[in-house]
Amino acid sequence: MATVELRFSALPEHVRTARLVAAAVARRAGVDEAVLDEVRLAVGEACSRAVGLHRSNDVAAPITVMLIEDEKKFSIEVGDEVPGSAASSVPGVQHAADGDPDGAESAVVDEAEDEMGLAVISGLVDDVEVTSSDNGGVIRMSWPTVPDPVLP
Repeated sequence: MATVELRFSALPEHVRTARLVAAAVARRAGVDEAVLDEVRLAVGEACSRAVGLHRSNDVAAPITVMLIEDEKKFSIEVGDEVPGSAASSVPGVQHAADGDPDGAESAVVDEAEDEMGLAVISGLVDDVEVTSSDNGGVIRMSWPTVPDPVLP
């Protein structure tokens, strides 16, 4: 199992680099060429979401992208370090708005954008999992790989 780890500061201009690296590693891992655009788009959406979370919560830590090549699948994990960042997408977990009316409105807008981004990712990737903890959130996406042809 080969793994590539990419870390970048939470700046929008680094998302494009993450997409390009993800597509190159996916191609090398054996992901079908027809799916590479979906890989690029899903990684771009997940990384943009993480960048937005870091910037809106003043988190200085880098975004982490793990590209994992397994025997029959290729996985990507995009991690942020915003506590409870994926809570809105995890069943049974709810956000509690604080008493500030402006903060509550901002939280509703941020949550709506977050849900839209997660919906886009879910539409692009069949196998997606979103988790959240006190250390941050992770979006795990995976695609099947095409085995190398056996030469006679």
